[in-house]
Amino acid sequence: MLQKYEGIVIRTSDYGESNKIVVIYSREAGKIAGVARGAKKPNNRLAGVSQPFTYGYFLMSGNRGLGTIQQAEVISSLRGVREDIFKTAYSSYVVDLLDKGTGERESNPFLFELLYQILHYIDEGYDPDIITNIFEMKMLNVFGLYPEMNSCVMCGNTEGKFGFTIKENGLICHECFDKDPHLFPLSQTTIKLLRLFYYFDIHRLGSISVKENTKKELKSLISAYYDEYSGLHLKTKRFLDQLEKLKTD
Repeated sequence: MLQKYEGIVIRTSDYGESNKIVVIYSREAGKIAGVARGAKKPNNRLAGVSQPFTYGYFLMSGNRGLGTIQQAEVISSLRGVREDIFKTAYSSYVVDLLDKGTGERESNPFLFELLYQILHYIDEGYDPDIITNIFEMKMLNVFGLYPEMNSCVMCGNTEGKFGFTIKENGLICHECFDKDPHLFPLSQTTIKLLRLFYYFDIHRLGSISVKENTKKELKSLISAYYDEYSGLHLKTKRFLDQLEKLKTD
C-alpha cells in the first residue's frame, strides 16, 4: 500500500553500502521512517530529497515500522540552512529536540506546522536565538511540562513584578520572592517575552529586535528549565553552545 506524506527530513543514517534510513516528521502521521534505496549515490533520484531539513512530498510503501520511500518531490531544500554552519547548528538542535519529544506515528499537525515555520524563519535570516527560544517554549507541552505563565505560582497574583521559579515551576511575584532564594530575577521584558513565546501564534511573528542582555536572560532561564525537567543532554545543544561562544569571543 502506498501512502503520500508531506514532511520534513529530521534525521538520516546510512543503511548498507548505498541506502539511507530517512526519518521524516510528517503532517499526516507525525514521525515516520523509510528506507531510501540508493540514496547514498550522488546521481540517485532520492539523493537530494534525503538530505536533512528537506521539505517535500514522500510516497512510501508500508504503513507499519520501517517503510520504503518509493518517490519524493522537493518543495523546499532549505538550502540557506544547510549552507550556513550557524543556521545548521540551530536547525539541528530544533529537529533533535522535536525528535526526542515525539514517538513514532503520533499525528500532530500543529507541531508539523510549528517545525516548518521555525526552520523557514531560520532559513530566512531571522534571529536564530529568538526563533530557537520560541521553539523551546512551544515544545514544553509536548514534553508534558506546563509552567504557570499567567500568574504567580505561589499566591495567584497577576499584578506587579515577576521572576521565575524553576523549583515551583512558574512565574513568581515580587511579594513571594523570599519564598524561593534560587529564583531567576528576570527583567520584566524577559518575562513578557517568555509569556509571548509560550502562548502566541507563530504565524503572527513579525520583525524581531531583542537586546543582548534580554537574550542572555532568556537563554539562561530556558536552558536551566530544560536541564531541571526534561532529562535531555543533547549533543546538538552542546555544539550550539560551543559555536555561540566562538561567535562572541
